[in-house]
Amino acid sequence: MLTDPVNPSMQSRLEVRGLHLWRGEHHLLRGISFTLSGGELLQVKGQNGVGKTSLLRCVAGLLPAESGECLWNGVEARLAAAQFNQSLLYLGHSNALKQDLTALENLVFTLGLKRTVSDSDCQQALSRVGIPQCAELPVRVLSAGQRRRVALAQLAMSEAPLWVLDEPITNLDVQGITMLEGLLAEHLARGGAVVSAAHQPLLAGHPGNRELVLN
Repeated sequence: MLTDPVNPSMQSRLEVRGLHLWRGEHHLLRGISFTLSGGELLQVKGQNGVGKTSLLRCVAGLLPAESGECLWNGVEARLAAAQFNQSLLYLGHSNALKQDLTALENLVFTLGLKRTVSDSDCQQALSRVGIPQCAELPVRVLSAGQRRRVALAQLAMSEAPLWVLDEPITNLDVQGITMLEGLLAEHLARGGAVVSAAHQPLLAGHPGNRELVLN
């Protein structure tokens, strides 16, 4: 079945303190700090090359910063990596799908790394993102938009309170963006938190909407 509502008492608080990151001679991230609580969507904005993807990868624990720290519910994420990883769903710019597996098999494999999922659960998720007909097709034959929807189907089944999404609307049409915004709104309503980098604003007017502009 698709994910149940998050327990209202569950903590969802991300604190990023003074992140500095260098790339060669380029000081990419300069003391980035922010706090994000449950029900909030932080949209990271800026021109290409300013460090949006690097910031998201630092938050997700995939890229070490020169200095600074990320805390999840008051605990430094790198010191409680296993617990933090269970609380995190990271979706990068790449869909990270196995081309020779079907859409259904990709979901079972990816989500199965953290918990047990059934084929029927994954089929429901593919229906939720509008591509039930793709379940038994190998990913290599799908369009770019369909592949993105396969990756986004993870959100429909996610139990993680923190989502970190890098350009989630890539290759989506208008209907796909509307579908994604529905998933985001449901997650925020359950008390989840989202950090996202996207050129197009998402959930305009939502009370939990916040922005971080990188220069």
